[in-house]
Amino acid sequence: MHLFKPVFHFRAIFLCMLVLSLDFLAGSAQAHDANEEMTEAAHNFLVALTPEQRTKATIAFEDGDRKNWHFVPRDRKGLSFKEMTIEQRLLAHALLSTGLSHRGYSKAVSIMSLETVLLELEKGTGPTRDPEQYHVTIFGDPDKDEPWGWRVEGHHLSLNFTSVETQLPSVTPSFFGSNPGEVKDGPRKGMRILAAEEDLARELVKSLTPEQRKVAVIMERAPADILNVPGRNNFTKPEGLPHNRLTPAQSTLMVRLIQEYLGRHRPDIAAADWAKIEKAGLDKIHFAWAGGMEPGQGHYYRVQGQTFVLEYDNTQNGANHVHSVWRDAEHDFGEDLLKEHYQHGHHKK
Repeated sequence: MHLFKPVFHFRAIFLCMLVLSLDFLAGSAQAHDANEEMTEAAHNFLVALTPEQRTKATIAFEDGDRKNWHFVPRDRKGLSFKEMTIEQRLLAHALLSTGLSHRGYSKAVSIMSLETVLLELEKGTGPTRDPEQYHVTIFGDPDKDEPWGWRVEGHHLSLNFTSVETQLPSVTPSFFGSNPGEVKDGPRKGMRILAAEEDLARELVKSLTPEQRKVAVIMERAPADILNVPGRNNFTKPEGLPHNRLTPAQSTLMVRLIQEYLGRHRPDIAAADWAKIEKAGLDKIHFAWAGGMEPGQGHYYRVQGQTFVLEYDNTQNGANHVHSVWRDAEHDFGEDLLKEHYQHGHHKK
């Protein structure tokens, strides 16, 4: 029997190395596909622009505006859909689709469409509402072998992507909002773009026992907005009920909620982010709630782990105005990817 032990030992090592190699190769292939698709789509978009449009659409990768993200109506750098021809808009949407899943893309363009609903509701009394006032900005040159990024942004939408060679692109900060949260009148009555984000969290908090709620509910009144806002990089600390105090059914709801946010992005990136969350430990994740628990009552929740934070707030306009965000402690704007890139001898040109 002893004669076989070394053979088994070396065979086990070989199998482990093979599995690790296959995982590495699979990850590299996914990163290549994601970066290649984004690069090709960005190239196709840029070459379709006039020189004047391209100057407006492109900014240096090192420019501070790359991290100047927001979801409110305001003047923005980049090229708006309004300034594009039909062909150019289609190519811009092709680029957007490379960063999102089918579900995420559907949410994004539906959010843009709500500007017409707001225009009708406000009757010209609010800010300019226009579904074409969403801007596409390219940071750096996607045709060069250097880090580059892109953003699609406007009212209630801020999608930020960073591409670094063989690593899967970064997709955070990622903000989706909806006003109205539910369309109350007109031909689109009943439309709820971010329904799952609300319903899963409400189902989770209402499933908690009184003892669990005492820990999970961190404030009786919901804050007026999300807390991990643009410009804040020292994230909130995990609060509320830890994952290890959830029942299996409640744990399933929490996982579904997290994956609803992850699933807005392309599947390979969503899978990699989920693997990172699992590696960090589900026991490190906390669920926090504030405000009422019934539809129409202002409410807020946060799910936060070692590597990420997701937030949802619905308090404005009679609790019919949703803000939701996904942020990554190390991955926002590809900070960890850039650090590794330059540590391995790559220098800015």
